[in-house]
Amino acid sequence: MVDRGHYLWKKGTSLVPTWTAFSVIRLLEENFDTLVDYEFTAKLESGLDAIANGEVKKGTWLHDFYFGEDGKEGLHGIVAAKLEGGSIDAAAVNTFELGAHPDTGEVVIVKPGLYGPYVRSGENTASVPDTMTPDELTLDAAVTLLKAPKGDTPMGEHEGYPVFAKSGRYGPYVQWGTMDVPPEGMEKPKMTSLFKTMNIDRLSMQDALDLLSLPRTVGADPTDGELITAQNGRYGPYVNKGKESRSLQTEEQLLTVTLEEALALLATPRVFGKGRAAAKPPLREFGIDPASEKPVVGKEGKFGDYITDGETNAGLTRGDRMEQMTNERAYELLQLRREYIEANGGPKKKKTGGRKVAAKKAPAKKTAVKKAAAKKAPAKKAAAKKAAPKKKAATTSSDDE
Repeated sequence: MVDRGHYLWKKGTSLVPTWTAFSVIRLLEENFDTLVDYEFTAKLESGLDAIANGEVKKGTWLHDFYFGEDGKEGLHGIVAAKLEGGSIDAAAVNTFELGAHPDTGEVVIVKPGLYGPYVRSGENTASVPDTMTPDELTLDAAVTLLKAPKGDTPMGEHEGYPVFAKSGRYGPYVQWGTMDVPPEGMEKPKMTSLFKTMNIDRLSMQDALDLLSLPRTVGADPTDGELITAQNGRYGPYVNKGKESRSLQTEEQLLTVTLEEALALLATPRVFGKGRAAAKPPLREFGIDPASEKPVVGKEGKFGDYITDGETNAGLTRGDRMEQMTNERAYELLQLRREYIEANGGPKKKKTGGRKVAAKKAPAKKTAVKKAAAKKAPAKKAAAKKAAPKKKAATTSSDDE
């Protein structure tokens, strides 16, 4: 059987079938039923087992499967017959009826298209949002999509350029200008998504202009003259000043937040992921340390208050109080800490990537070693000395006697 899981898209943590999946399943079930039944699956498993066991050659098995065997038609013949005979109706395979339109009586259908699924009733069509799953696309939902403004007719004009309200693949939005004639100074028309609380059916021209005004300049900070803006981002609405930004509670605040409210919001400590707050400001300032010539401040730490010049940190002793400490005492604590660190081998070196780096030792000098000359073993005599022939004993004659 063909698993519909091969044609799924992920929504959150669950897998959801697409309309393309339903079309593929229908195509197989209606035109290639012999290839998607349980008997074929069982036979396929047996064939693969035979290949694994060495009973059948892989090339032979694939040839028979594709071209057929023993008078049975293979995959090639089945597909060729379906295509040549024209029995596969692509339009019918890709069309799913949802019911009759309550106003016109025309059939409402849904089809997977090149740019995503869409619904149609007569000549009226509308895109299906990517976030809408097949089980959510009921007849009522399809009718609502079909009734939504298509954006072909402008809802008004702004500075001589048309304003449209459209429903796109990623939700409803407003558009100022066209691709052919964008607003002056722009390369393409400006588009802004609707707030989550807005309904495109009840969108007014003023609502569209408010959306197109984003990002909005709230005002300038009176202390340094830097501009503060309100804008919608990937993670929601926020106010921004330079490198500082703070989140807003609702999208509607983008249009109503005042300069005073934005300044007060920017003055609050920034909160990062998982509620981790930004670094706290110094508790006190103690001037310049005469030893390090760096500014000394008092801070609140995880293990209590401490004094620091940016290089050395010194905790307070039992008799010290941050609010009563003098500059001289702060310098004294830092000096005592430096002396303690120096007496104990100096500051600890930072670890390099968690790996111990072994110091390179200088190569040891090689000392010349006299090699003792190997004593040559006495050469073995290849051949044993030939024994001298024995001399024959002389015989004395009788005349000598």
